[in-house]
Amino acid sequence: MGSLAGIEPTSLTGPLFSYFYSLDDTTRFRSVVAMADLTARIADQSLERAKIILRRMMWNLNDESGGIGWGSCEAMGEILRDSDILARDFGSILLSYIDPCGNFLEHEMLQRGVLWGVGTILETQDIGVESAMTNLAPFLGSSDPIKRGYAVRAMSFCRNRSDRLKPYRFPDQIQHDQTMIPLFDGWFMVKVSIAALALPDHDRTESGMFIES
Repeated sequence: MGSLAGIEPTSLTGPLFSYFYSLDDTTRFRSVVAMADLTARIADQSLERAKIILRRMMWNLNDESGGIGWGSCEAMGEILRDSDILARDFGSILLSYIDPCGNFLEHEMLQRGVLWGVGTILETQDIGVESAMTNLAPFLGSSDPIKRGYAVRAMSFCRNRSDRLKPYRFPDQIQHDQTMIPLFDGWFMVKVSIAALALPDHDRTESGMFIES
């Protein structure tokens, strides 16, 4: 990321958006992280310009945009995780994409992205934690193991952020689900079992959660 630091931020926005459509998971997730870093730099100069980037991501998720919106939810989560100010304005919008009474995204593949993005924002932000937990729960029964795993990841963060949710236990089928899914660790794609994602934090660390790179 350091190699991008000397480049004018506004000249990077377009190229980074194009990498959201990469078929390579590592490239796509790295571009998401780079976009979050870029947006943070822009926000330091102009909060309104940073908001424009987030609005573009929202627009990409609309049918009217003509696009699919790949990477938009993941990037929103990454940006909002690290900005309390932007999270206050846009956090509820990101969470609405898993809300059946909100702006629920029905596209099966986009649901993976929104589950990842919701999990990412919930690492640090306390916005709508309990309602998010409710809206995430149905994804535990998904036939798509990646959606199951991303839902478990997000719900684990919910559990960490709310005293009322701390006693929550995942269903037995999740606790024993040894299906391996790809997970981005901040720079590389690794593989982890869904059961490992369901472990409490201290057990997860001791278990050596990330099995393969």
